[in-house]
Amino acid sequence: MPLPSRTAVVLGGGTMGADVAAIFVAGGWRVSVVEPKRPRWPALRDRVAAACRQLGATPDPARLVVHAALVGVPWPELSLAIECVPESLALKQSVFAELERLARPDTPLASNSSSFPISEIGRGLATGGRMLGLHFFMPAHLVPCVEVVRGEATDPAVCEAVAGTMRNLGKVPVQVRKDIPGFLANRLQHALMREAFALIEQGLASPEDIDNAVRFGFGFRYLAAGPILQKDLSGLDVHAAAATTMYHTLANDKAPPACLRDRVAQGKLGVKTGEGFYKWDAERAAGAQAQYERALTDALAILKRDRG
Repeated sequence: MPLPSRTAVVLGGGTMGADVAAIFVAGGWRVSVVEPKRPRWPALRDRVAAACRQLGATPDPARLVVHAALVGVPWPELSLAIECVPESLALKQSVFAELERLARPDTPLASNSSSFPISEIGRGLATGGRMLGLHFFMPAHLVPCVEVVRGEATDPAVCEAVAGTMRNLGKVPVQVRKDIPGFLANRLQHALMREAFALIEQGLASPEDIDNAVRFGFGFRYLAAGPILQKDLSGLDVHAAAATTMYHTLANDKAPPACLRDRVAQGKLGVKTGEGFYKWDAERAAGAQAQYERALTDALAILKRDRG
């Protein structure tokens, strides 16, 4: 069963927090967003409105209330709290300590952290049974999947209720039964990226060709079927034979390769610094981001049709 009421709070009004808030606003929920930096408020409201429109919903400003501090939030009304603050374990632990104190005892407390286990974030708190990971993928309002991550003390019924709520909001929740590093999707993604970077490091393929091989090759099929279903469709015997030939040659590096480490050390971080594996100016970056979101929106329409 989903959560009983339709009022939530999002802690953090950055890009991720705004997009998460938009999911709930577009679904008819009332959402409080806690963002201490008031100069960010206009951009936050604009992003939530734009994200709602991308989801085919008419933005309703009355459903979004922005607060400068936790004390202004209507805690007795809330059925879900989602933490989207920066990736600092100490910061997240302090936020969860406050959430435990302020929220009703039956309110699930969720973290959008992509790197810290919920068991560590909630370590030492008294109500760990209601604490869980709720990991969205950027852009959160367009990517359907959301990971519902169970910590050491999490009550499975809490995960079921939150997953049901996300399903009602049009998301595709996947439950992760233990909060191992990277959870589910990021582990799969990093396995792919390790091999991709190894191929670049060895001079066997360019970044452009790797991107095209994934986007227009096997990755294209993933819109229609996930990797396990796709192999069932194509034949497990074929995959097993290929695996026997290939697995022992795949990268198993324990640390990021030099082609990645060196770029980070040189400050070549991608769009945010003007260069990564590609070179970026403002016009090219804006065009790539717009094209990316258009493609995601089109893909989302296909997936919605397939899900009925």
